[in-house]
Amino acid sequence: MSNGIASHLRVPYNIVSPHAISRYNGTLPQRVSTLMPSRPLASGMQPRDLSAHSVYRAGRGIEEVAREIGLDPDDLVKLASNENMYGPSPKAVEAIGETAERMHSYPKASHADLAERLGERWELPAEQVWLGNGGDGVLDYFARAMLEPGDAVLVPSPGFAYYPMSARFHHGDVHEYTLSKAEDFAQTAETVLKDYDGERIVYLTSPHNPTGSEFSNEAIVEVADRTRDETLVVVDEAYGEFTDRESARNLLDERDDVAILRTFSKVYGLAGVRLGYGLVPEGWADAYARINTPFAASELACRAGLAALDDDDHVEQTVETARWAREYYHEHLDAPTWESGGNFVLAEVGDGSAVADAAQHEGVIVRDCSSFGLPECIRITCGTREDAKRAVEVVNGVLD
Repeated sequence: MSNGIASHLRVPYNIVSPHAISRYNGTLPQRVSTLMPSRPLASGMQPRDLSAHSVYRAGRGIEEVAREIGLDPDDLVKLASNENMYGPSPKAVEAIGETAERMHSYPKASHADLAERLGERWELPAEQVWLGNGGDGVLDYFARAMLEPGDAVLVPSPGFAYYPMSARFHHGDVHEYTLSKAEDFAQTAETVLKDYDGERIVYLTSPHNPTGSEFSNEAIVEVADRTRDETLVVVDEAYGEFTDRESARNLLDERDDVAILRTFSKVYGLAGVRLGYGLVPEGWADAYARINTPFAASELACRAGLAALDDDDHVEQTVETARWAREYYHEHLDAPTWESGGNFVLAEVGDGSAVADAAQHEGVIVRDCSSFGLPECIRITCGTREDAKRAVEVVNGVLD
């Protein structure tokens, strides 16, 4: 006999002594279950049907590639994820160090301070600034605020994978409008409206990733005018600092059917701390209190964001270099490219996967655009002058 259970009984369990458990834990015996399954129990528990959901494919990191191909990470240049070529804002780095000792506190004050500061920058009340855990988090907030189960959204193809992902997470359906390569991925009102069928949210990306094409504000207004009153037009300006075009922010003074997405990931170099924000109309800005994830914008992120907003030198250097690199790619790559308003350029190279693979073996990581439905293309982030020149030399060498 052991633990009151006959030793001759053949049961599918391992018998564990409470005293053995207490010795392991360093505690006195407690009332402990002595029956521990030795194999998984049969269960009908499964996630909901996720067959329509896609997997987000991020650009590969330097360490990952270095391990795979046997190179020193310091010998690699990553130009695949549209990250800031100068790293994070130095003022943000300093603020993170100063904030670290306050990590035990929830970011109530810093959240309010950052919303207030962004409101001042965009000449809006703080209540119209929705802070989120990256731009992805803000997209989720828009979906939470707007979508009922079965509502549809209209997204660009090619386009940012998280638009449809977020909609499906919130039980929405996904429809697409197509940016035509034959038309140089032009973004006009008609590009969108020819596929519009009453969707609840329409996503416009300007500058567009991965093509770099842009909407004019006139086109955005036309889309908003010609869609239903219940349709929200989301203008994703994640790369807005890199273009000369005017932001759609002024539309918020006139309309309640347009919202804007911005991020700290690109020009401020804070992709790793995850901080984005939405600018929304006054009429429904108070929805934020009912749909936001509490403290999703962390103390570190908010303090870093506040500091980065004061780092004009870092922003100026980043934007100036990106614009230089775009022109350098256009002029020197031995491949067709498209005009871009972002910190990247799309190039047609024949076999994007093969070219990207060969380039990384030569120390330059670029983005194979197969996941965007453009297997013949690569996307090259605007690096420093040195990195951009190296990228052109490597890619041209691969193409030769």
